[in-house]
Amino acid sequence: MQPTPRPFFFTLHALLDAEGEITLGELLDAAGEQTYGLLTLLLSLPSLIPGLNVGLAPVGGIGLMALGAQLAWGTPHPWVPARIQAQPIHKGRIKDALARLEVQLNRLRWRGAERRPLHRRWVGACVAWTGFLLAVPVPLPFGNQLPAAILCLLGAALLEERPTWAWIGAAASLGNTLYFAFSFDLIVRAFRKAFHAWVS
Repeated sequence: MQPTPRPFFFTLHALLDAEGEITLGELLDAAGEQTYGLLTLLLSLPSLIPGLNVGLAPVGGIGLMALGAQLAWGTPHPWVPARIQAQPIHKGRIKDALARLEVQLNRLRWRGAERRPLHRRWVGACVAWTGFLLAVPVPLPFGNQLPAAILCLLGAALLEERPTWAWIGAAASLGNTLYFAFSFDLIVRAFRKAFHAWVS
């Protein structure tokens, strides 16, 4: 029997299933105190969608860096420009990616992964750093997908208040950092090659 997800996931699915357009601002209003977790999910989910990740990953990464910095600073509610809040959400793609994410989350809802308040400031710092990894256009296998998946887990940890998920996300972020660091020479050569091709 599958564990029952947090009620907000039902709310999110209901909003995505509703007819007509829905704006980011409407989703944020529905999230209330869970705004940070929701925004972390919404900014990282598109980078898991094939065909969208290359173009949206740097933009989403920059947004997540700003979001994580606000959370680490202790800001109660993130500042989101009104113009961005008025943007409509691509419901179909987000809903499909969310459904795939929930399948993976169900595997992590073991009995020991209890819900407890998180130390939101260190989670914010982890979101900001992993957002930086997402924003860097590295020419490596899963260069965008790995940090995006980690950020989705961190967003879910904030939504469901599961410290175990946050610790897994932090460990995965460290692993992602080492993956990029060990491939630094390859990254530099790829950027040099691209630069020479551009100027020639």
